[in-house]
Amino acid sequence: MKFVTAQEAAKLIKDGSTVGVGGMGLAGWPEEVGRAIAANYTETGHPAGLNLKQGCAMGDWKSRGTTVLGIEGLVTKWCGAHIGSSFALNELVLANKIECHCLPQGVIVNLWREIAAGRPGIISKVGLGTFIDPRIQGGKMNEVTKTDLVELIDFQGEEYLFYKSFPVDVALLRGTIADEKGNISFENEGIINEGLAIAEATKNSGGIVIVQVQYVTKAGTLRPKDVRIPGIFVDYVVQSTMEEANWQTEGTLYNPAFSGQIKQPIGAIEPMPFDERKIIARRCTMEFKRGGIINLGVGIPASTAKVAAEEGMSDYLTFATESGIIGGVPAPLPDFGSSFNPEATITHGEMFDMINGGGLDLTCLGMSEADAHGNVNVSKFNNRLIGPGGFIDITQSTPKIVFCGTFMNKAKIEIKDNRLHIIEEGKINKFVEDVEQITFAGGQALDSQTILYITERCVFRLIGGEMHVVEIAPGIDLQKDVLDLMKFAPVVPEGGPKLMDPAIFAEDWGKLKELI
Repeated sequence: MKFVTAQEAAKLIKDGSTVGVGGMGLAGWPEEVGRAIAANYTETGHPAGLNLKQGCAMGDWKSRGTTVLGIEGLVTKWCGAHIGSSFALNELVLANKIECHCLPQGVIVNLWREIAAGRPGIISKVGLGTFIDPRIQGGKMNEVTKTDLVELIDFQGEEYLFYKSFPVDVALLRGTIADEKGNISFENEGIINEGLAIAEATKNSGGIVIVQVQYVTKAGTLRPKDVRIPGIFVDYVVQSTMEEANWQTEGTLYNPAFSGQIKQPIGAIEPMPFDERKIIARRCTMEFKRGGIINLGVGIPASTAKVAAEEGMSDYLTFATESGIIGGVPAPLPDFGSSFNPEATITHGEMFDMINGGGLDLTCLGMSEADAHGNVNVSKFNNRLIGPGGFIDITQSTPKIVFCGTFMNKAKIEIKDNRLHIIEEGKINKFVEDVEQITFAGGQALDSQTILYITERCVFRLIGGEMHVVEIAPGIDLQKDVLDLMKFAPVVPEGGPKLMDPAIFAEDWGKLKELI
């Protein structure tokens, strides 16, 4: 193992290398090394033609993260679960200057372990019927992408997808402290991520592992159980010289409540403002059960944790973030993936083992588009590429799925006298005839799954492959404010849908403890 500068590390990477990175948001991302690679390419033209592999979103939707590698010619192939936060790379994909595959997050973070163990890949039902399925798009996100990374196979008379392993040339990782032997600890990290699996996969492929850290300590001073990446898997360590190179999340440089070093009073967590998003979040929490293990997606779903905290129910629920955090209160953007006061932190891959095996009781996820078949799209909209993140893995085996979002985009709504009032109608329909890209396949839903679609105006349920409108908000006209604005006709029960609980439309609620 050798200590090097970021600039020296950048020169170690050869043209055409397959590069693995791990983390979520800015957690796990070695910003100083990334910037050094970009600078070296700008100056010398090397390394060129990189094949970048990542699990989750890695960026702040602005100027940090893998977006620093978004220079034409530097990266020519990209594969991950979420490209939305890396604007410069996104633009190159849209311009057909980078081959781009989006694959399920859980598959990617666990594929590293298959590579490390010398196995050929992962066989899974995750992705069947979605845009990942090679009969639909095979995860390809633009016209220039031709390579097949996913195969449809028959195994013991059933359909599965086969995700292929690949050799890894370079790992770019981050920790908190390195000792003189290259052992890496994660004290200040909010999540453990998949760094060890990537390091093992890279070393066993004959590649090099580069880890950026904040601090260096003497050999033998790290406690063995605190070492998250052993020095035997590390070739080069870069001690960062930039404070902004070690952000804990997209929006927070360092909060000890995220890394489990303090316990933040729950009362200090700011409640949601009283608007239609809070109405949706409240209605979602009504599906929670005491003792339940709950996963929350980005946006309104993550805000349900705030509602639960405001209602004094945090201690009765266990939230589990896909990044590997169990317990505590999941943080919304720009800190998504971290939690205030976690009870335990496991690796990214271990969490997806639990998710894929059906270990969650409920998941609450966003909904950008839904169609007559119950399909949901959150991954691609015209010239806006996002990716599925963990959406596809999480919806595969979770018994209860709650999708949520506003009924129309950009509508102006007033909540008054426990009723909803449409002041100005929105301009973008979310309930369409066919979604642009299938991130959740309604046709693949298991008979044992309960699937709801919650908006501020109404609630739908997928029953027998059809969308049924089962609840309506007080103050909303079913025909004018719902049915006339949809691109398909949902099933309306005889006598009409029941009324959503008027209590959630009052500024002060205080009823969740009774309901769950």
